[in-house]
Amino acid sequence: MTRFDLQLRHPNGETPILVGDGVLLGEEGELQDWVRQRRVFVISSPRVLELHSQVLAPLSRQAADLHMLEVPDGEAAKSVGVAEGLWGEMLEAGGKRHSRIVAFGGGSVGDLAGFVAGCYMRGLEYVQLPTTLLAQVDASIGGKTAINLARAKNSVGLFHHPRRVIADTRLLETLPGGELRSGLIEVLKMAILSDPELFWVLERDLDGLMAGDSIALAPVVAAAAQAKIEIVERDPVERGERMLLNLGHTLGHALEAALGFQTLRHGEAVGYGILFAVGLAENRGLPLAAANRIRQLVERFELPRIPAPEVDTLIRLIGRDKKAGESGWRWVLPTDLGACEIVSDLTEAAVRHELAAFLARFEEAS
Repeated sequence: MTRFDLQLRHPNGETPILVGDGVLLGEEGELQDWVRQRRVFVISSPRVLELHSQVLAPLSRQAADLHMLEVPDGEAAKSVGVAEGLWGEMLEAGGKRHSRIVAFGGGSVGDLAGFVAGCYMRGLEYVQLPTTLLAQVDASIGGKTAINLARAKNSVGLFHHPRRVIADTRLLETLPGGELRSGLIEVLKMAILSDPELFWVLERDLDGLMAGDSIALAPVVAAAAQAKIEIVERDPVERGERMLLNLGHTLGHALEAALGFQTLRHGEAVGYGILFAVGLAENRGLPLAAANRIRQLVERFELPRIPAPEVDTLIRLIGRDKKAGESGWRWVLPTDLGACEIVSDLTEAAVRHELAAFLARFEEAS
């Protein structure tokens, strides 16, 4: 079994983050102790339970009782209505302050379950068992939880760290290619931000990683997770440096919303956002060699082609993004491989001009 033991220190304590092929089997004892004689609520989706429910068997044997709470796949799970429904089910089942929540699924399930846990009875302990690559490298780490409003993604949420994160890459073997691509683009984001060696590994091994080999993915997941941990520890509640983790997300979130959260996976939208950020960064001095390497690697992911939204629509959605400050928009732009900066001096007119040109090239390529 390949295993990496990571640790995230935050204002409320420490969260062990365990990564590896088959690591969940090695953590059965810890999880059984955590749920022993407790009422446990597993928040998951029908597809994940169909594929992987057998790994929860040890928990059911130790819990006082275990309730499976099913939610929709993807962003549809992250709504006020779904969260309210879960709270109601937990209340009816006798959920108390010392009950437990297990987030068992992808990033959307983790965001929702963390939010539900953080609000119910003013805060329940929960564990993240991420089943997608995107969730293992990003969404399950850092304590961010959220649900969506109709007009803005992740606009209602709180910081609520899990008791434990167990990222078993063996669970990734059932992922379709699109989900692997989505997660690996988040790995790419971390490589651009702070790890040129990880960027080189992606250039070298991308084809094999896209095949979903759980052993090959383990060190890549661990490297991306460690890079995020280091940023989060320096800025646990996103007052400054942690905003760097939004590389590609400003346009990415706008694209997701403009397309109704249906057409692009999150990582795919971030891929388009990274390409746009590279164009903005070139105008501010990003070396051509670095820009070309980033573009070439993103192109190898073969992002799905989509009809380009209207510029006005995207501009409006960018303005609603939660990362925008009172004084204007913030953009994360690479300055070289392994380094990025947060800029807030780009005018709407300048962004509109670059966005129109970006979308025109995209339409031409389509």
